[in-house]
Amino acid sequence: MDRSRLEAFSDGVFAVAITLLALDLTVEGPGHGPLLDQLYDKWPAFLISFFTIGIIWVNHHALVRSIVKVDRTLLFVNLMLLLFVVLIPFATGTEADYFPHNDRDAQLAAVL
Repeated sequence: MDRSRLEAFSDGVFAVAITLLALDLTVEGPGHGPLLDQLYDKWPAFLISFFTIGIIWVNHHALVRSIVKVDRTLLFVNLMLLLFVVLIPFATGTEADYFPHNDRDAQLAAVL
């Protein structure tokens, strides 16, 4: 397989993961507290996820440039990496929701 196909597929997955972050940026609307407070609740997890995915993408790009041969094993290893990349928004959002509670669920969220 050509290295460019691996890179193109991976770039697509990174792009979808970052796009999904934006879909989670919602506010309850009027009557649910000040808009600034509603936005403040969402932005930390969004920014952490965005920059984490961005850093992984930059490093992935540099790594792919050094690949000489793409084989089946590399494709599966790359898929495993991409699996964890698409789980970053879920894990970060879950941690943000449970962190303030400081209980067993918060510990499990941190493990995620």
